[in-house]
Amino acid sequence: MTGFFAILDDIAMLMDDVSIMAKVAAKKTAGVLGDDLAVGAEKASSFRASRELPVLWIITKSSFLNKLIILPFAFLLSAFAPKLIVPILLIGGVYLSFEGVEKIIHTFFHKGDKHEDILEIETEEEILKAEKVKIKNTILTDFILSVEIIMIALGTVSDQPLMTQIMVVSIIAILATVGVYGIVALMVRMDDAGFKLVKNARNKPKLIKSSMVVIGKGLVWALPKLIKLLAIVGTIAMLLVGGGMYVHNVPQVHDFFHAFPMMIAEIIMGLIVGLIAFFIVLIFKKIKAKI
Repeated sequence: MTGFFAILDDIAMLMDDVSIMAKVAAKKTAGVLGDDLAVGAEKASSFRASRELPVLWIITKSSFLNKLIILPFAFLLSAFAPKLIVPILLIGGVYLSFEGVEKIIHTFFHKGDKHEDILEIETEEEILKAEKVKIKNTILTDFILSVEIIMIALGTVSDQPLMTQIMVVSIIAILATVGVYGIVALMVRMDDAGFKLVKNARNKPKLIKSSMVVIGKGLVWALPKLIKLLAIVGTIAMLLVGGGMYVHNVPQVHDFFHAFPMMIAEIIMGLIVGLIAFFIVLIFKKIKAKI
């Protein structure tokens, strides 16, 4: 009986450690999660209203599958090659910094560029084809962001026992999928909820009617503004997380920025890494075009 209670005590201590470490890991991955949320909301909002939720369900299931593929490799890496975690984080930092810089450059220098929008395509066949391409692109982006989320979470518990690592990183992976796509699902239905409020307000008393109309129109008006805000927040988050990979994991970079506020140091480093990556990609594209 004493042994039974000792086991329960060990489990309680383990769960307490997991809870603490999960909070730390959640804070560390918040930036990437914010970007994941912004990307998901932006992409989902471009589908037809009747297809938004079915498409989101496809992407959510694929996101779970992505993490199921990544998690075993992450745990094997932690168990047998932990020294590779930091290089992988740095590579991910390059990707995030590049994405952040590319978004900024596109915003300021390519405003007039036209992109094919699923909502502007006329034939059903073209719509379905464009939808499949968009879903594939979204799933690929989710895979890359999932790698970053899992590796960042793993990096925060790399000095913990393997069981704690498995539990903490698995919790973060589940929360990342359910939380992000759950919020996206609510967001993309904001305008529909607004339209319904306005429609249902017709036969209501004057005061209730006016309130419902104001709230309904407010929801419709707020959705595109919210998506734009999330896109800005997501871009800043990518630079912070990408630059933070170098500030926190490369001693020389950390020493150079030691006098700077941490957030400023991370953004500056994110911009530097992102610009270098952007120009390397640009040069490579020009060489490839000439060849």
